Amino acid sequence: MIKVVLADDHVLVRDGIRALLEDQSGIIVVDEASNGKEALEIIEKNKPDVLIVDIRMPEMNGIEVVGEINKHHKDVKTLVLSMHDSEEYVVQSIQAGADGYLLKGASKEEFLKALNKVASGGKYFTGDVSAIIMNNFVNGNTSVPAPRKEPKEDPFNLTKRERQILELVLQLKNNKDIAEELQISKRTAEVHRFNLMKKLDVKNLMELTNKAKEYELV
Repeated sequence: MIKVVLADDHVLVRDGIRALLEDQSGIIVVDEASNGKEALEIIEKNKPDVLIVDIRMPEMNGIEVVGEINKHHKDVKTLVLSMHDSEEYVVQSIQAGADGYLLKGASKEEFLKALNKVASGGKYFTGDVSAIIMNNFVNGNTSVPAPRKEPKEDPFNLTKRERQILELVLQLKNNKDIAEELQISKRTAEVHRFNLMKKLDVKNLMELTNKAKEYELV
């Protein structure tokens, strides 16, 4: 019987994985965690065979959790299940000690194959991830990419379009240039620019630049 702990901050994701695993003989989900610290506490208590863990979680991210497990709970296998296929996350996960890395878009069959492989002491990395491993390790590039910098919380609730406008304004582009680049009318560009200045409560480009830097909006 493979004892599994699920760690993901999205309840719907955990519910979906649990439903899938409970249909399989020989697999049991013993507990769930919604953040990294909770995952470590559960592992200490339940001693599962495999932790299925997301990367982006509050309190402690999945890569940090994998690193702690690799140090203190070497019998627990770790399968990273993430929506991210970026090089930095893949390399950092592997160097932290992950036994597998699978994308959330994987099929049911591949997911179960990965889980069983990891549980039996093997390694499993989905195709796209394997390519990244080849490029980094076989070619001798074993350095860890710089961690992704998390932006500060946006207190202004800027829309995606307003962020695009902000970036272009900071590049000193006028309304006509912005309209052409975003394929919108000049009038629409003017309205977005006005709303952006109003939301940030600034009166000129210098104030806008300073506030954008302060809150790391771009």
